[in-house]
Amino acid sequence: MPTTSPLRHEPAQAPDRLTISALLDDYRSGAATPGKTVAELLSRIEASDRHEVWISRVPAKQLKQQAAALDLMLQIKGEAVFDAMPLFGIPFAVKDNIDVADMPTTGACPEFSAVAAASATVVRRLQAAGALLVGKTNLDQFATGLVGVRSPYGAVRNSIKPEYVSGGSSSGSAVAVALGQVLFSLGTDTAGSGRVPAAFNHLVGLKPTRGLISGQGLLPACRTLDCISIFAHDVAGAWRVLQSAAGYDDADSYSRKPPMLGVKRRGYRITVPEQPEFYGDALAQEAYERTLARIAAMPGVAIAKIPFEAFTDAAQLLYQGPWVGERRAVLGEFFVEHAADMDPVVRQITAQADNYDAVDAFNAQYRLADLKREAETLLEGSDLLLVPTTTTFPTIAEVEADPVARNSQLGYYTNFVNLMDMAALAIPGLWRDDGLPAGVTLIGPAGSDHRLAEAGAQFQLLLGGAAQADDIATAPLPFNETTIAVCVVGAHLSGQPLNWQLLEAGARRVAVTRTAAQYRLYALADTTPPKPGLARTSVGDGAAIAVEVWEMPLRQFGGFVAAIPAPLGIGTVELADGSSVKGFICEPAGIAGATDITHHGGWAAYLAARA
Repeated sequence: MPTTSPLRHEPAQAPDRLTISALLDDYRSGAATPGKTVAELLSRIEASDRHEVWISRVPAKQLKQQAAALDLMLQIKGEAVFDAMPLFGIPFAVKDNIDVADMPTTGACPEFSAVAAASATVVRRLQAAGALLVGKTNLDQFATGLVGVRSPYGAVRNSIKPEYVSGGSSSGSAVAVALGQVLFSLGTDTAGSGRVPAAFNHLVGLKPTRGLISGQGLLPACRTLDCISIFAHDVAGAWRVLQSAAGYDDADSYSRKPPMLGVKRRGYRITVPEQPEFYGDALAQEAYERTLARIAAMPGVAIAKIPFEAFTDAAQLLYQGPWVGERRAVLGEFFVEHAADMDPVVRQITAQADNYDAVDAFNAQYRLADLKREAETLLEGSDLLLVPTTTTFPTIAEVEADPVARNSQLGYYTNFVNLMDMAALAIPGLWRDDGLPAGVTLIGPAGSDHRLAEAGAQFQLLLGGAAQADDIATAPLPFNETTIAVCVVGAHLSGQPLNWQLLEAGARRVAVTRTAAQYRLYALADTTPPKPGLARTSVGDGAAIAVEVWEMPLRQFGGFVAAIPAPLGIGTVELADGSSVKGFICEPAGIAGATDITHHGGWAAYLAARA
């Protein structure tokens, strides 16, 4: 990256970007406590001139009491608290269209405000994981907009250059993280509201597969499309939050259990638009081209260009089609009785619902199905689609002068994603030459969340971000489907040449253990890569062999087994604790000519002895 301009690096005025992993490390070492962290953040909020970020806050006394309770818990339980609470003492915010018990939910419309009787499922899950709620943030009214200026609580200014938009509709949630007032936040994303603000504030914006995070307790914009999203400073932090936030919820009729794709460990086949659109913003285009060039230079990366009309045609359906009727349905009679209390641009957009009828709705569904099929064909053989997160970066004044057109430009690369049932991850790209941030978004089919996160963490590091503290590849989301345990003994062990087969199958390591003391281990002859063979023997003639147990989706097991070459196969292996699992064994014929390495106690020890 050229260094002639310091503005291509993080500007000096940006606050310290403390990550979730870094704060947890400070808690472990004693360098920080939840109580001290909360006190520092409250002081930062009070000293800030960005009061438009927040709509309501948890009373300071109450928040300090919650933090003190965590301090005491840490003193008593020590390291165990981090296993029980993966977000222990991490301050966060939620967009004010998500319910929090005993706090008003306004949707950025005071006349619509109502105090929630209970917290949304996702809020309860995060608090159970140890996170500390600081408050509720500003948004484009009723989550209608990508700009962050359509709110009676004030236009949310950009965290880096205040004369520019912050992006919306999750404006306050993004800026609260960017200014260091919380470590992560929840937004929502229907048309890009969890991605555009991430790009404009140099953040990660994780938009999960629809239904992966429960929408119970969410004031919807378009209920069939809405996703609760996550803002954080790095991909590892957003992924850690998702691991606690995700989960099927019977209380949400749109919650689901999407099968998850595994990560990619042998390079990436990346698809990009063949003629990207920037509406004349040369600095945005140049930043994207530099970012793409750096990613393309990664070993194992292959770039393919495709026409983009199927995606942009689908994007047009969201606001210039009958889906705008969902926004009207949410408001019900409020839209008729309180039209004067609404933001005029939001009212104008919502009123378009009256232009469509049931026939239009069905015709739009048919058109969307055609476009989805076309997009699937274009993306066949691709691991992910990579696009600029936004086309341009307007000032607040420019948006106010032309609110609809400017907003529409920002949705060029975002509006189609939920309509086409895709997952997306926005990450910071290389900086523009005018000192403004820019970003790119990784997009994949439903269930590709883990794959996108693992790739995004690598790309973020490549593009100047800090090294990701957590190993995302080996930390898939909790399984939501039938799984099977598989015992591996050689080339599939962690760090060994074939471990990628497990990771790409979406498997997770669940145990490092030994077999029962009834096995012998052999170094097989003429295998590439080198492999051992495990053979059961009579009692008293064997040893306990070091193994790992991995859990994988049952739907992946057949393909995994089919790739195993003779003389190896899958049988039943008894573990040291007396339990039995499926695992690698060797045919008797394969042991002929093999070297008995049982005395080493395992394949890794044998390799180390040979090194």
